[in-house]
Amino acid sequence: MIGRIQGILVSVHPPRLLVDCQGVGYEIDVPMSTLYQLPETNQKITLLTHFQVREDAQQLFGFATETEREAFRQLIKISGVGSRTALAVLSGMSVNELAQAIAMQEAGRLTQVPGIGKKTAERLCLELKGKLAPDLGIVGGKPQAIEASSEILQALLALGYSEKEAHLALKQIPPDTTVSDGIRMGLKYLSKSS
Repeated sequence: MIGRIQGILVSVHPPRLLVDCQGVGYEIDVPMSTLYQLPETNQKITLLTHFQVREDAQQLFGFATETEREAFRQLIKISGVGSRTALAVLSGMSVNELAQAIAMQEAGRLTQVPGIGKKTAERLCLELKGKLAPDLGIVGGKPQAIEASSEILQALLALGYSEKEAHLALKQIPPDTTVSDGIRMGLKYLSKSS
């Protein structure tokens, strides 16, 4: 219903903003990523919005970019993930980081966001797989390369290495490496570093 707001930024009380649009003040909840991009108060501001009507409330959420808004909309479609949780996810990590975590099925990265437990993180990985990456673009990765990286990571974790060690090893492996070569290279790197 309300897709975009343009007006004067009156006040900021994280995560809520007050934006004056020709005499009408709109309270808008925003993620931290949008908050960091705000102008000074009493300056002109334009936000893309998502209007949510519930039985007990009507809320307006604002975003600096279309990718943030789309990620928010994908998150709130998931059972058990409300608007507060979706804002927390977008405040805790960028859309690219979220898309990479989902593509590589790294629930551990999602649990680092306050309010996201292991079960919720696993549900996000399962239900968002294939929904974020194609539309929102993952930096530096073809789908096959991401799939291979995910398999290499899972193999290293299965061999008893910590998530931190596995990620360090993964960074040393060229992106177009096959799964078997990647595992071999990862093991070689980890044996030298220990």
